[in-house]
Parts: sequence; structure tokens; C-alpha cells
Amino acid sequence: MLGSAPDHRYLLDNAQAEAGERFVALAELFDGVTRGHFDRLGVGPGWRCWEVGAGGRSIPEALAAAVGPTGYVLATDINPVWLDPHGIYEVRRHDIGADPPPGTFDLVHARLVLVHVPDRARALATMVAALRPGGWLVVEDADTELQPLVCLDESGPAQRRANRLRRAFRELMTRRGADLRYGRTLPRTLREAGLVDVAAAGSFPVGGAVCDRLEIATMRQVRAELVAARLTDEAEIDAHVAAVGAGELDLTLAPIISAWGRRPD
Repeated sequence: MLGSAPDHRYLLDNAQAEAGERFVALAELFDGVTRGHFDRLGVGPGWRCWEVGAGGRSIPEALAAAVGPTGYVLATDINPVWLDPHGIYEVRRHDIGADPPPGTFDLVHARLVLVHVPDRARALATMVAALRPGGWLVVEDADTELQPLVCLDESGPAQRRANRLRRAFRELMTRRGADLRYGRTLPRTLREAGLVDVAAAGSFPVGGAVCDRLEIATMRQVRAELVAARLTDEAEIDAHVAAVGAGELDLTLAPIISAWGRRPD
């Protein structure tokens, strides 16, 4: 309602079972991109790494394999339920929007985290403060305003329905304090934070079974919120999920902007 206080509860709550399905799908879609950035920055044996808002296990495990027994990986999340407390990395509960840095690191990385954090400036400052001299910060976040559609080829009723539901989902995200234009600001934001050697790249998938699985898990996770907000109804969600499950749509995601910068020596 106009004039009401924003709702800063995290829409895609880790406590829900669908969160695990989403983490697996996101790993399949984007881990190759993320690991490519780590490789180009030279992440290797002996590095100290902090994975912020880790969500699932895949990136902490990849970092732990890269840094080896002489390195160290800390994976944090506001709710670390999907992380392995007995894995080859350390797990801690941490709120990047409120808590101080948990140490100093050669690499700090966050993917699809800051777009959801109400106090993004504070969260970014915390990550920058955790960098050792010469350390790298890598932030990857979506920019839904750059490409707002879930079906690029809006060729029929099912595609138009999918895009209508995507607009409803974006409305929920906005109400929860998400900045749907945040991705494009990352290069400037890293420079303004005092980092050097700043660069960025973008990526988004189009079509395929993984996008379908991610869409179904996301719709299941937010359907109650969408209906309660009167942005859609059960029948429309059911019809969309059925069309996705039948492989009738070529789905895509918002572009992911990856930006990186180095703390001066």
C-alpha cells in the first residue's frame, strides 16, 4: 500500500525446501562463469577466501579445492542451512548487512546477494574492509531492468503469461527492498569504494532444462506471496508451471553482471 513501510524479509528464504533446488540450478547455470573469474584472478594455493551469502555448497567447495590445504575458505550466510558444517571449508552464520568483517582475505566473493540487502552500501563496505592489501573483491548481481523478460520470444499466450508472472515477481522483489538495477552500478560502486583494476562482464542463459527447473522451484517458493499480494492467482501459476514442465517455453534470466576490483597494495 502507498505509504506503507517496506518489507525487508528475504523473499527467497533459505529455510524453504525449494531454496536447495534453486541453489543446484544456479550452480549449474553460473558456477562456470564464477570459476572463470577466479581463475583469471589467479586464485590458488594458500589464498584466504570469504564466500559471502554462500547459499549452497558448490562455490565454497570449488574455492577450497583451489586454495588447497595451505589456504582457507570461510562460507557465511544469514541462514547457512544448505552448507556443509563438516566440509573442507568453515561455515559461520553472518549477516553481511549488519555484522562486522570476520577477518581479512585475499578474495571476497558474493553472487546474487547484495541485490537483496537493504543496506547495500554498508554490506559492500564490510566486504571491502575485509580485503588484505592487494586482495580482490568479486561481486556478481542481477540487473533485471536491463532485460526484464523471462520469455524473450513473446510468441503466444503462454509466453505472455510467463512474462506477466515475471513482472509480478519483480514487484514482490521491489517491495522487499531489492534494487533491480543494481548490477549495472557495480563497476562504478567498486571504483568509488577505492578499488583499482576494476572490470566487469555480463552473462545470461537462454533456454534449457536447468532454466525450467529454476523457474518451477522459484514459482513454488513464491506462489503464496504472489497470491496473497493479489498479483496473480493459483490457476495462472498452475498453468504456467505446467507449460514450463512440458518444455513449451524458452526461458531466460536477468543478466548477471560480474565486477571485480583490487584493494591497492
